[in-house]
Amino acid sequence: MANVVRELDGASAGGQFLRTTLTLAILEHEPVRITNVRGDRSTPGLRHQHLAVLETLAELAAADVSGAELGAETIEFSPGRARLAGGDYAVDIGTAGSVTLLFDAVLPLATELESPLSLTATGGTDVAWSPPLDYFRRVKLPLLRQFGLAAAFEWSRRGFYPDGGGRATLHLAPSSLEPIELTDRARSTAIRVYSTEAAALADRNVAHRQAEGALERLDARDCDCELVERSETTAASDSPGSAVVLVLRIDDGKRGNEESWGSLAGFGAFGERGVPAERVGENAADAANRFLDGTAPVDRHMADQLLVFLSVAGGRVRVPAVTDHVETSCALLESFDVPVEKRPENDTVVIAVDPAAPGTDADT
Repeated sequence: MANVVRELDGASAGGQFLRTTLTLAILEHEPVRITNVRGDRSTPGLRHQHLAVLETLAELAAADVSGAELGAETIEFSPGRARLAGGDYAVDIGTAGSVTLLFDAVLPLATELESPLSLTATGGTDVAWSPPLDYFRRVKLPLLRQFGLAAAFEWSRRGFYPDGGGRATLHLAPSSLEPIELTDRARSTAIRVYSTEAAALADRNVAHRQAEGALERLDARDCDCELVERSETTAASDSPGSAVVLVLRIDDGKRGNEESWGSLAGFGAFGERGVPAERVGENAADAANRFLDGTAPVDRHMADQLLVFLSVAGGRVRVPAVTDHVETSCALLESFDVPVEKRPENDTVVIAVDPAAPGTDADT
């Protein structure tokens, strides 16, 4: 592959580094070469879900690719289109690999679309180390819609570990993003608990017990919160899985509809063999309680996920902490000449990106 201009080493990173690099390569219209793919994992190289992301983005961008095979530790990716064609696409990850992580890699590309795109994926919808389905559709998408992302989501089947088999569709339209400004946190006005179980667990009332555990553990004394439990039994793959997500509505008082709440935060946990359902709900509530004790307007997972959008639209986000994922993502943006500023502020950190600053494409 000729004209590889970005050499990146994934020796100390995982799958998120790979996904974000491929997305940035398309956004910046630059070919990349990644060595030591997922180098800090016990089984490095491309696994099924990473290969699915690589092949999907290659198809969308008409990219020239080498190394697109299971286990590959070096890949080269050269986007072939300045703008992305829309259309209907389908991907079968083939395992319980995360559907939401695949969609995460595609979302920022709405700014490069010429026409609407629909992507249907089969795999895991609620699996460990990835955003649960309810976090993706009830936290991430509504938050990004406020800044101009034209996206919709639907699902027909949940998929839990280890079988996967879930099915969901992401719809994207050409989008122009406004600068993302999330620095102030208003009072939380609602907490909703979304708990789900595979049909095989319905006789054990797992979804309700998860929600009960979360509500009992939640410390919402300092917010005027409406507490709502929504439990759901769902047809799924043969895996008897479950998940619970707590969604915090943070109302800035300026907007009046559910799609424009000012900010949203989410906290999820997954059922595990041998772990009581009530404890699963408590795990999610513990994370929510830590957030409620702080002052950041977004949760620690959203902090990392917003960075690639900041590289496109610019803006400022105050995050609870600079986690390893945030640090790695900031360094990756800087390797693409995107200027990132991190400024400690009390118990938080403000991350600012100005895409029009010297050294970026807008200045050349």
